[in-house]
Amino acid sequence: MIGNSKLWTARLALQVSIVTAVFCTALIYILRPLGISPDLLPDAGPAWYYWKLPEPTFWTHFTAWAGYLLHQFFIWGLIFYAQRTALKYSKRLQPINVIALLGTLVFVALHWVQTAIWYDGLAQDVSVFSSQGSVIILLVMVLVMENNRRGLFWGKKIPFMDEPGRVFKRYHGYVFAWATIYTFWFHPMENSSGHLIGFLYTFFIMIQGALMFTSMHVNKYWKVTLEVFVLFHGTMVAFMLGQEAWPMFMFGFAGLFIITQMHGLGLKDWQKWLFLSVYVAGMVLVYSDRGWAQLNEVVRIPMIEYLLAFLFAGVTWGGMKLVGRFTRGKAIAPAVQS
Repeated sequence: MIGNSKLWTARLALQVSIVTAVFCTALIYILRPLGISPDLLPDAGPAWYYWKLPEPTFWTHFTAWAGYLLHQFFIWGLIFYAQRTALKYSKRLQPINVIALLGTLVFVALHWVQTAIWYDGLAQDVSVFSSQGSVIILLVMVLVMENNRRGLFWGKKIPFMDEPGRVFKRYHGYVFAWATIYTFWFHPMENSSGHLIGFLYTFFIMIQGALMFTSMHVNKYWKVTLEVFVLFHGTMVAFMLGQEAWPMFMFGFAGLFIITQMHGLGLKDWQKWLFLSVYVAGMVLVYSDRGWAQLNEVVRIPMIEYLLAFLFAGVTWGGMKLVGRFTRGKAIAPAVQS
């Protein structure tokens, strides 16, 4: 049935894909013990990634990078084809969406097999901060892209971000696909709670990419769900690992929702003030016990993301001006909707 895309609305495809993502996450939990269980080296601190082989081989390196590159160029090729053929947005699945969704499922299965036999992901060869940084880049670019629709600070738009946001909308698919697929292949398919939550989040973002040029790809509720999910992911992982800084993730990402993200949902003023009241009440409850000296934690993540948003937009704006000068003001190709 899925082969006939005309029978599937984008909304139905999203619902089925979410259920499939949850099912795949459950399978990772159940089936991971069927793979190898190596003796890992002791944890050596924040810059150390624990889940990698003490003695990697050629094949552990090769299979991780080969799987990643095949997956990466598969999705990049679909994005290029979709833009090159000027596809229009539709409420129903198009053939390219079916290919992207089924292809993504195939690569999920391939990564499980690769973990079961060879274990290592890309983490053996690159810094743990590269994976975290790729997700930050994605989230910051969304702030710039969405500025023209919902603003950046309590609904207030930053005019100079309009043009950089337009460029991001045209090319964001390539960057987001890299950030997501790189992170996906960075980790072996371990079944720790942190890995499971992370893989579920990664599945959701890959689904978003596969639904390119459909109505659900630009659905404001689905998009903000993907943004807010990092709140639960970051907080739960920090809490489960026993890290004392879990409120930094909870109130930091919740602060982004209060300051920026909720203003694109068409909420009434009283609803916005209600969210703000709950947020403030939560901080009072936690920090009255944790200590008010730690309250600075709540501004760290928003401050970093907003500063990076201005930096990304500023560099892009400067690059556009430079390109415009050398091309004598030729127009940049119009952006695809996001």
